[in-house]
Amino acid sequence: MEKIVYQFVKKHIIMQHITDIFFDLDHTLWDFEKNSALTFKKILTENKVAVNFDRFLEVYVPINLEFWRLFREEKITKEELRYQRLSKTFKLLEVDASDDLINHLAKEYITHLSSFNHLFDHTIELLDNLHGKYKLHIITNGFRDVQRRKIKASGIFDYFEHIIDSESVHVKKPNPKIFNHALQLANVAPENSLMIGDSLEADIKGALALQINAIHVDLEKKHEHSLCPIVRHLSEIEELL
Repeated sequence: MEKIVYQFVKKHIIMQHITDIFFDLDHTLWDFEKNSALTFKKILTENKVAVNFDRFLEVYVPINLEFWRLFREEKITKEELRYQRLSKTFKLLEVDASDDLINHLAKEYITHLSSFNHLFDHTIELLDNLHGKYKLHIITNGFRDVQRRKIKASGIFDYFEHIIDSESVHVKKPNPKIFNHALQLANVAPENSLMIGDSLEADIKGALALQINAIHVDLEKKHEHSLCPIVRHLSEIEELL
């Protein structure tokens, strides 16, 4: 019992001097999986790709996560990411898809992804409640144009003072350069900053390595650790602040 009480108190002590909050976007505020699925349903239907949609998602989602890991680790390019995740999915599904079709779908996906803008429950309420009390920013590993379209189309652009994307900084979270760039841009010290994100490696460990406070958003309840506070719903964030 003493350990639990200590951890609870410590969480609140850490957050006392926060002035700037940096949010991740995808899987944290913006419901990537839902919006991505709706985008694929649109483009696969319009292009008359003969594939079972549910099965397509079942195969594609883990492949996409793996290729994003490779991209984050600088092992593949943006172009390779966009092509290979679809190519591998179609091969596993034994769907005869030409390079032209794959490249076309890859472009269509990026074009239409920001057409769907479902946010996670409590996103707007959270930003409303924090805006004005803290300076809010975004740090994302996504591509500049795509991420900005998502943020604007989902109606949350005006909440943020700075939007830092990996494409512009030329490194990706958890590389310390992107966090240092964000701190310099916001003119804030690490101890007065808070990173809120879903990725244990990119967001949480990346921030903690620079002494930036962190809250781990684990909406799917996949993680247990003592590195920082974990929330299972966005409404819990305000309780920690």
